[in-house]
Amino acid sequence: MEKLLLSFLISFALTLVLMAVVLPMLKKHKAKQEILQYVEEHKAKAGTPTMGGVTFLLATAITCVIMLGADSTLAFVALAITVGYGIVGFLDDFIKIFFKRNLGLRAYQKIILQLGVALTIGFFAYKSNLIGGEFAIPFTDKTFKMGFWTVPFVVFIFLATTNGVNLTDGLDGLAGSVVAVFTAVFTVFLFMSSLQLNESGFVTLSDEYYNLALFAAILTASLLAYLLFNVFPAKVFMGDTGSLALGGAVASIAVLSKNSLFIPIVGIMFVVSVVSVILQVARFKLTKKRFFLMAPYHHHLQMKGMSEPRIVCLYATVTVVLGVLMICVG
Repeated sequence: MEKLLLSFLISFALTLVLMAVVLPMLKKHKAKQEILQYVEEHKAKAGTPTMGGVTFLLATAITCVIMLGADSTLAFVALAITVGYGIVGFLDDFIKIFFKRNLGLRAYQKIILQLGVALTIGFFAYKSNLIGGEFAIPFTDKTFKMGFWTVPFVVFIFLATTNGVNLTDGLDGLAGSVVAVFTAVFTVFLFMSSLQLNESGFVTLSDEYYNLALFAAILTASLLAYLLFNVFPAKVFMGDTGSLALGGAVASIAVLSKNSLFIPIVGIMFVVSVVSVILQVARFKLTKKRFFLMAPYHHHLQMKGMSEPRIVCLYATVTVVLGVLMICVG
């Protein structure tokens, strides 16, 4: 427990230090976020620096290297995947900002890069003795194995989750808050799981789960520090650098702990973002009418008059409630 707390504090402090260094650099080099002008409330955000996700990504990586010890295979794989998705997002942001190309990476380029990272962890989940293609059934003590189907299943999880988090990143502090709750929930859940595994004699797996909990705690701490600059009114945005990295982290923690099926439960607000966009596009193409005033759903709430802080509070609260349910029953 002491190591977990120390890791949390180091990550939090390191993010603050990095933010103090990186934020002035982003402003100096005019790394500004393109604002959707058809969202009236967002016009005031023009000129806000982006790519702030670099800070919590670096802080998480540095703290993990310092604090993770033996039996940290799962944690380091989670870190590698998170950084991998962060690099994809960084390339996208970099091209948009410094080459003045609004679309950043081409759609096919982004998909290929994301698929490459997802396939890597898909094969790891299939081949690794620590996972072996096994998945837990939520709220039971049962698991099931998918064999080679593990690979496409994990790829689907990663593509869905990264896009869900990316779509949720539309208001000040929204994606960061929801992911911070998600990772905090998994920190507690994995820590408790490590104790149970240790009592059952699975000492190596217990250490692996403890270190994966450590990774989740480190990421939670870095996000909380970052949110001091990102809550309404935001001084910096995370950009695709941050949102893709967080999507990769969410999926990695769940897949590597065999709890992939908890993503649509604890991460229900990511599902809401994705489904609202799919419904909006499908209905408009078929009938030229819309389900929502605007998609994703958080923009619909905003156009209905709900303030950004209230929407963030709503999304985070729903995540907390379902997270507590996972810890108590799962």
